[in-house]
Amino acid sequence: MALFLLGGRLFKCRTDIKRTMTAIQQHCSSVASGRQHVNGVDLYYEQTGRGKHAVLLFPGALGSTRTDFGPQLKSLNKERFTVVGWDPRGYGRSRPPDRDFPPDFFERDAKDAVDLMKALGFGKFSLLGWSDGGITALIAAAKNPDLITNMVVWGSNAFVSQDDLKLYDAVRDVSKWSARMRQPMEEVYGAEDFAKTWEAWVDGIAQYAKRPEGSICMELLPLISCPTLIVHGEKDPMVPSFHPQYLLKHIKGSRLHLMPEGKHNIHLRYADEFNKLVEDFLED
Repeated sequence: MALFLLGGRLFKCRTDIKRTMTAIQQHCSSVASGRQHVNGVDLYYEQTGRGKHAVLLFPGALGSTRTDFGPQLKSLNKERFTVVGWDPRGYGRSRPPDRDFPPDFFERDAKDAVDLMKALGFGKFSLLGWSDGGITALIAAAKNPDLITNMVVWGSNAFVSQDDLKLYDAVRDVSKWSARMRQPMEEVYGAEDFAKTWEAWVDGIAQYAKRPEGSICMELLPLISCPTLIVHGEKDPMVPSFHPQYLLKHIKGSRLHLMPEGKHNIHLRYADEFNKLVEDFLED
C-alpha cells in the first residue's frame, strides 16, 4: 500500500494511482478549452455541456482541471449542466506566472475564479471544490452571495490545527517520497519545479496557523447563504472529521454526507456515486 499525492494531499491507496493517471484521458470530444485574461494572468479553462446550470470545478493544491476532475468533465450530465474546470494561477496550464503563496492566496484564487466565470459570460453558477479548492470555493461563496447558486465541498478545512501542521511538515521533502508517488505532479511541473512549489505550498498553508485559531476562513462561513453540501470520506487520512463537522455547524442550512469507505479522493474513487450525489443536490 502506497502513499499518493492528489490535490495537494496524501493518502494511502492501492489502485488510485492508476485511476488518477488515466483521469487526464477521461474527456469526451465535446470539451472545449482556452485561456482567458483575468486579473493580469491568462487562466486556462475547459468547458463542456450545454445545460442552463453552470458549475465551476475547483482543483486541489498544485492540481489542475485535467488531473483532478476527469470523471466530472466526462460524466456530469451535459444536458442539465455546463461544467467549467480551471487551473488557478501558477498551476497546471495557467503558467506563467510561477505559483506563489502570499497571505491572501486563497482570497486571490477565489477572486480569479469568480472573475473568470464573469468573463466567460456566466451570471450565476454553482461551485464544486475539492481539498484546497474547497477552501477557495467557501471564500468565493461567502464574498459573492448573489452569484453562487449551490456549493459542494469535500476534503476541505476552514482552519489549520497543530495536528495539521505536523502532517504537512512530515511530507515537506518530496525527495523522501517514492518515485511512483511523485510521478503525477512531476509530469505536470517537472521534478525540480514540483519540489519547489510543493515546499512553498507547505509554507503557504502553515502560515495560517499563526492566525487566531488557525483561521483560513472561519469568520466568512456565517456569510455563506447558498445551499451547501459537505461530503466527507470517513477514512480520509488528511482531513480529520472535526473539519467537516465545523463546516456543518457554521454554514447555515448546510448538509453533511458521509462516505464510510471514502478517503480523500472520493470524487475519483467513487466517481459514479459522487456524480449522482452532486447532480441530485444541484437539482434539488
